[in-house]
Amino acid sequence: MTEITHRFVQSDSGLRMHVAEAGEGPLVLLLHGFPECWYSWRHQLTALAEAGYHAVAPDQRGYARTGGPAETGQYTILHLAGDAVGLIGALGADRAVVAGHDWGAPVAWATAQMRPDKVRGVIGMSVPHRPRSSRPPVASMRRMFGEGFYMVRFQEPDVPEAELDRDRAATFRRMLCGTSGDGPVPGPVAPEGGGILDGFPEPEKLPAWLTEDDIATYVEEYAESGFTGPVNWYRNLDRNWELTAAWHRAPIGAPALFIAGEHDIVSAGSRQVIDSMTDFVPNLRDTVWLSECGHWTQQERPAEVNEAMLAFLRGL
Repeated sequence: MTEITHRFVQSDSGLRMHVAEAGEGPLVLLLHGFPECWYSWRHQLTALAEAGYHAVAPDQRGYARTGGPAETGQYTILHLAGDAVGLIGALGADRAVVAGHDWGAPVAWATAQMRPDKVRGVIGMSVPHRPRSSRPPVASMRRMFGEGFYMVRFQEPDVPEAELDRDRAATFRRMLCGTSGDGPVPGPVAPEGGGILDGFPEPEKLPAWLTEDDIATYVEEYAESGFTGPVNWYRNLDRNWELTAAWHRAPIGAPALFIAGEHDIVSAGSRQVIDSMTDFVPNLRDTVWLSECGHWTQQERPAEVNEAMLAFLRGL
């Protein structure tokens, strides 16, 4: 088995970032989502390395061993894309293929959109590229889904992270199982008077792709940083809208791949966006739907994800 090694890298953005990496060759940057860390890419790190690539999965800003600043305003999309671009340079590469899952996908899309000179290709998982809307997003989400919608709830100070940090093993177990292809697929809306996790029942057993050791690893990785940094990404949704006016409806020209699970509540609710994505991602080469797969694409279906990624990479 190819070994996954760990080190800290000073990104050119100024943030000291923990990275997991394997292999040598063209750089592939793997950006995780919420509530995850480098570990969500464990299957891809080794597969990409064995195929001749330098695979690097950082803990992104605010997460796990990287941690981050205390100020909420330091978690905008400009900071996050800046970290990715800064890592490419700090790792000694001129360009990279940037892949992202969940929240990592918008960061990957934004990196390709803002710095096309640094991106050879972009791979999005679960979250398609959405062109900038005509209005700030939080009010729109509140109007459509109500106050209990998790992204609206995450605007509150202190309360969301207090709930998620209370029992981290339960948080990971309930969220990873609940939105997987094996779970009940709950709606991401907190019941009235309840918390965010109340919409995610405690599973009777873990699905085959997830073990107790995996849960323990996530808990250990979050031991120092907790959930405040990750939740701060959501607290900048409206600020991101303000800051990205210069890229309003700007196309992404890099070769692209999109991968999603058929049972992913995010992708299922974005079919219209996915079907029309070539309007703004004209070089989208393929959209891969994974049957019986939920939200955690690269963990639930590692073999299929690896195959799709490698086919895309070899075609660049």
